[in-house]
Amino acid sequence: MIRTLNGVTPKVAETAWVSEFAYVVGNVEIGEYASIWPGATVRGDGDDAIVIGDYVNIQEGSVIHGNGLTLEDNVSVGHSVVVHCDRVGSGSLLGNNCTILNNVTLGENCLIAANSAVLNGSQIPANSFVAGAPAQVKRPVTEKQLSAMRHTTEELVKRAKWFKDSGL
Repeated sequence: MIRTLNGVTPKVAETAWVSEFAYVVGNVEIGEYASIWPGATVRGDGDDAIVIGDYVNIQEGSVIHGNGLTLEDNVSVGHSVVVHCDRVGSGSLLGNNCTILNNVTLGENCLIAANSAVLNGSQIPANSFVAGAPAQVKRPVTEKQLSAMRHTTEELVKRAKWFKDSGL
């Protein structure tokens, strides 16, 4: 469901897919081949847009909210994730049930482990594997992890196309 708030309607790229059971409202921009899955909420009620880049997937049950929040290209947001930060760098993957709080910046190709909580104000360097509650950088991501992260993004682009082409 795509809704206008205070005269501002989300901008959705022609190739993107937004489930009819997702809720996208207000100052939101969704890029090419992005997908917003059932039960996800993207709430753009700030002055600055939530920008969802190309090839981004936001999976079931996730909540995206922030003023000027940017999810760069090729980001995967797992199931039931809360994203309330400033920036998620290109190629990053946010594991199921993790929480990314206010004023956080994640560099490119970061892997945030499931159930982690990245605390307010954290600045996570590119290529970091992050885990825990509170979350800490554990080590650099491995080539195997990077490959799996890319695969997730590619697979969800394919699956979203199936849904879009099916009229769902």
